[in-house]
Amino acid sequence: MDTISSLAIISLAALIHASFQLSVSVLTLLSGHSIGAKHSQSRLFRLTTSFVIGAGTMTLLLLSFFSLLLINIFGSNIPQIVWAVGCGLLIGVGIAVWIFYYRHENGTTLWIPRSMAIYLNKRTKLTKSSAEAFGLGLSSIIGEVIFIIAPIFIATLVIIQLQPMWQLVGISIYTVISLLSLLIVWILVGNRYNLGKIQKWRESNKYFLQFVAGSGLIVLAFFVYVSEIIGSSVGFK
Repeated sequence: MDTISSLAIISLAALIHASFQLSVSVLTLLSGHSIGAKHSQSRLFRLTTSFVIGAGTMTLLLLSFFSLLLINIFGSNIPQIVWAVGCGLLIGVGIAVWIFYYRHENGTTLWIPRSMAIYLNKRTKLTKSSAEAFGLGLSSIIGEVIFIIAPIFIATLVIIQLQPMWQLVGISIYTVISLLSLLIVWILVGNRYNLGKIQKWRESNKYFLQFVAGSGLIVLAFFVYVSEIIGSSVGFK
């Protein structure tokens, strides 16, 4: 696979990651509690910025960890069975997202462990400092790892096949693109956009976002399967 195709796969995986909504939900809750407590705009900005940085840091750490792990196990030559497992993981998670991602109730309640949901909800109410907001950002990524593990795993397989300089580029591209939805909300909140309108839009479009995320995972699976397994078998790789 050439460098351009590899970066395209990494970017698509990151866009799918960005379509998941747990971090966005926690950020809007954090912003709502801060506004409700009548904190200053500068304090709100510090809290939301620290949250976004925390989410980006955890994404970077997950990518780096899996890259180090897989490159130590397989080197830069990934067996086809591993690519097949990655494609199967994408399809499995994609179907699960179609069926389970949102709970069948009003609002944007996600299908994550209740203990994690309760923890994150409590932490948003108690978060007062930038350090706590940073930790909340870290936790929001961990809370959704059951869904984002698929695009991260595939992106990691692609990254470790690149040249060292391009590996850093690939990790950076994934981290930045995966934060797009958070960055959009962060910008809107920073410009004092009405949180109620943001939440109303999310509720109105939640099933569309659910469909896009699940479909994106399955499309990515077929693209990787054709590029890495079929392409290798017929000598196009």
